[in-house]
Amino acid sequence: METRELDRAPRLLPLYARAVVPKRRGRPYGTGAGAGAAGETGPAAAGEAGAGPPAVPQRRLVLRDVRPDPARLRRYAAVCGFPDDGRLPVTYPHVVAFPLAMSLMTARDFPFPLLGLVHLANRVEHLRPVDAGERLTYVVATGRARPHPKGTAFPVAAHARLRGETVWRSTSTYLSRGPRTGTGSGTGTGEPPAEAPGAPELTAAAREESWRLPGSLGRSYAAASGDRNPIHLHPLTARPFGFRRAIAHGMWTKAHCLAALAADLPAAYAVEVSFRAPVLLPAAVRFRAERAERAGQPEHAAGGWAFDVRGADGDRAHLRGAVSPLGG
Repeated sequence: METRELDRAPRLLPLYARAVVPKRRGRPYGTGAGAGAAGETGPAAAGEAGAGPPAVPQRRLVLRDVRPDPARLRRYAAVCGFPDDGRLPVTYPHVVAFPLAMSLMTARDFPFPLLGLVHLANRVEHLRPVDAGERLTYVVATGRARPHPKGTAFPVAAHARLRGETVWRSTSTYLSRGPRTGTGSGTGTGEPPAEAPGAPELTAAAREESWRLPGSLGRSYAAASGDRNPIHLHPLTARPFGFRRAIAHGMWTKAHCLAALAADLPAAYAVEVSFRAPVLLPAAVRFRAERAERAGQPEHAAGGWAFDVRGADGDRAHLRGAVSPLGG
């Protein structure tokens, strides 16, 4: 895998500007940088139904010695609802890693257009608490594309390390919508999940909250996180992508769920979510959480949770997730 070290984080606004430039089409799947071994490529043109998934360039970016900016960290914690307790919020490393992921996904030879990608799922492993002032090394890498019933899915993995020890890692799974590629179902072993494994339907929630999300939420989160994807900012910038109103960032929704559970989470845990439907802003939604044992996960009873976010009427699920303790 090609590895490149950066001396500073990429700036997001130029990357979004690059993202609006159309990708060249017609390149055969499996060709160019990141192509697999001989015999793994196919002659079908990009976008042709039944062709194998395109070859994602296998690259890794490294950014060392990153200390969070205190003012930005406070803004992030405030907009997501995390306590100001001197610790790094569990989802904050995603914000630091995101510009590296954007740099990988806006490369000229990356096979999918960035704008229009769907964030299907995210898994975070919080391996130990991290003090807000600690300097971390971030490593972000792209994974191989896999067939999905609605197009092609691919993972982006991120690690945060402190003095050589991995203290946090995550995998985000993205979907490029289009003709189904290959013959896979998108649910086979090793393929990026469209669902968060182990996130059962809740039956009797032990905790329930009603949240009113303002129309400005996307802009507030963008100011704190740097993620200024136009679908989150304003109805006018969301409409070209098929949304009549701006939609909430999926990672804000996940972060706000974890902030609501913060007092009851173990020191080390994995949390995975599937993003099921966009939240159109402004919105009224319901957050529900249930102990894992009651949600049909007895193996994760000590410190485990199942949770979801639904519309105010409870009919439409926007997010489903599960927390599983790690370690002893």
